[in-house]
Amino acid sequence: MNSHRSAMDEVRMAAKLADLKDEHYRNTLALSTLIELLIDKGIVTREEVERKAAELDSFMAHLPYPKV
Repeated sequence: MNSHRSAMDEVRMAAKLADLKDEHYRNTLALSTLIELLIDKGIVTREEVERKAAELDSFMAHLPYPKV
């Protein structure tokens, strides 16, 4: 197996990364929109969202299994 990447492989990788960046933006926008709508409709408060986000972030920071 050749360990050197061709210029075309590099271009393909850059294109995939650009696609992922665009998809990440769209997902973030969709989530932000949903959160704002839930807050605007009085279904949840901003404080509840912030508390839950901190709780989940804390959980993810202390994963119960070793990182590889």
